Amino acid sequence: MYERVAGLRTVMPVRLRLSLHGNRNNRIFHLVAIDLRKRRDAKPIELLGVYDPRLRLGQEHKTMHWSTERITYWLEKGGALPSKPVVKLLEWGGIIPPDSKYHPKSRQESPAAAPSSEPENPTVSPPPAQPSPA
Repeated sequence: MYERVAGLRTVMPVRLRLSLHGNRNNRIFHLVAIDLRKRRDAKPIELLGVYDPRLRLGQEHKTMHWSTERITYWLEKGGALPSKPVVKLLEWGGIIPPDSKYHPKSRQESPAAAPSSEPENPTVSPPPAQPSPA
């Protein structure tokens, strides 16, 4: 399960992400801890919770069942990185704060896209007319 390099145990890259389950038009998502290199629906290391995005009859909210202890374990001690949708769910659930280190940073404008103080097509005024000798 772990890779060994020169007698030392290296850390396996773990990701917290959503795994798709259910039928068409009736999807549910499993919140899983999984090796980063595995495909979406591969066998996870651990099942951490279930998210049902649909409102069922008699319900007022979408359903989320998860183990808060195991999620915080994987985030803090396990070194797992959550995907962007998982970060949103964990913020909505109050497990991580909105300004956490996992929240995607705002995109900084590149120098090419940033507006400059000079206009792109500066108007060039013609040189002043010089009096012609008469």
